[in-house]
Amino acid sequence: MKYIFGNWKMYLNTQQSIDLAREFAQLVQDGDGVEYAVFPNTLAFYDVAAELKNSPVATGAQNVGWTPQGAYTGSTSAFMFSDAGAKYALVGHSERRHVFGETNEDVRKRLEASIDVGLTPVLCIGETKEDRDADKTEYRLKKQLLKAFENLSLNGNRVIVAYEPVWAIGTGDACVPEEAQRVINLIKQEIKQYVDTDVPVLYGGSVSADNVVSYVSLPDIDGVLVGGASSKAESFMTLINNAISA
Repeated sequence: MKYIFGNWKMYLNTQQSIDLAREFAQLVQDGDGVEYAVFPNTLAFYDVAAELKNSPVATGAQNVGWTPQGAYTGSTSAFMFSDAGAKYALVGHSERRHVFGETNEDVRKRLEASIDVGLTPVLCIGETKEDRDADKTEYRLKKQLLKAFENLSLNGNRVIVAYEPVWAIGTGDACVPEEAQRVINLIKQEIKQYVDTDVPVLYGGSVSADNVVSYVSLPDIDGVLVGGASSKAESFMTLINNAISA
């Protein structure tokens, strides 16, 4: 099984999101051994989920609150997204960590909240340019995995991990495929210390139609988490077609 996930971030308004979801519902074909999902913004989520309900494309939340309900102004809980039809939830995306200041402890709470309501969390981890330059990539990833997985109860649910080097997000400077393969192999070995089930690991970071094959054709890379290229039907469909032909 390969995974092709599209994070629409804050690129599209509600009508644009609906139109794009409608196109995907018509264009994406089932039965090719690929699991698809898109992550629209919160305002557009319900309408996008409705458009994709009978298609091969699932929907996910870009971020989730860790309390089910209550006096938490501006937050939308994992339970609420699950109730609205979400299958997945991004947890710990680099922009949440580095723009909004979310800590490893915050990420752990969101991870547990997602699992508790039956969402499949997509745990995002990655090193900064400073970490990389200081040869601390392995240290940073192991610390993030420890905080996320230590004594974590999956309760029979899945977790997916996305390796997204922060220095590659939205920069056009994608990680060299062989380096991504090496790091993802390291991540998989590290995860085995905490859980006794296989955890798919995706690559994310300036993935495009031009380079996607170089990632998904490698043995340890189970798919891709795509950013900007997923917010336009033509570029995302080209990426998908290239990936499934690899």
